[in-house]
Amino acid sequence: MDTLVISKEEEAAPVSVIIPCYRCADTVERALDSILRQTMRPSEILFVEDASADEGKTLNKLHQLVAAYDGKIDIQILCMDTNGGPGEARNFGWAHALQPYIAFLDADDAWHSRKIEIQYLWMKAHPDVALSCHETTLLSDREREPLLVKDHVPVNAISAYRMLFSNSIPTRSVMLKTSVSERFSDGMRYAEDYHLWARIVFSTQQAFRLQLPMAFSFKADFGASGLSGNLLAMQHGEKMVYKNLLSAGFIGYPLYLTASIFSRIKYWRRMLIMFFFSGNANAST
Repeated sequence: MDTLVISKEEEAAPVSVIIPCYRCADTVERALDSILRQTMRPSEILFVEDASADEGKTLNKLHQLVAAYDGKIDIQILCMDTNGGPGEARNFGWAHALQPYIAFLDADDAWHSRKIEIQYLWMKAHPDVALSCHETTLLSDREREPLLVKDHVPVNAISAYRMLFSNSIPTRSVMLKTSVSERFSDGMRYAEDYHLWARIVFSTQQAFRLQLPMAFSFKADFGASGLSGNLLAMQHGEKMVYKNLLSAGFIGYPLYLTASIFSRIKYWRRMLIMFFFSGNANAST
């Protein structure tokens, strides 16, 4: 276990922030605001408009935001010709990123104001690390970001085999080197992020987790609307990850079978949670 000592020494970080945008006109300004409030701002922000089916509402909102902050920070809008899902949108932004580090933020999530400062300075101090992540917190729309009172932050290495049974790398928390050769799998709309992180970790590239909540979501990671709402598709996506790791030689068949069974158990557990949650909600109305 490593320990991060927080100290600010630069005004801007050489980081490209990639935000996939699909029908997000109502939330993307909150995401952008969390970036603009950073104590150490990134060098560029790349909005990737993923061919939103909303009659131009998302694209118009992005143009309004760029016009409002023109000259204050480098913001670009990249437009996909067809909808490819979040993985392909992130790849598209990745191909246009000019900075040596990339951070991912979804349009309905947000960051703590010190996220870039803390995470970039740690990555800079550990140049052999390909990827870092951190804890995240579920907030309501009216809650304020929690105070970061720690000056010394525990940092743990991410174990490949532990990650096989639990994706401990939320995409909203990731910062990685732009030079990483792996990419999100084209056409994969569920567990595409898990697939990429697993390939990076299993290929022996170093990955670490900072034990500090520096990103926020505003809906549950499963059982909510959007891609995360389809639990069965998520489980099939996980199984595809295991198949790809097996075919690449990262794991053997016994481990593939064990992980697949465990994934199925997680699926039924989540279904039971949603069943009891919806039952309680109906009983209270």
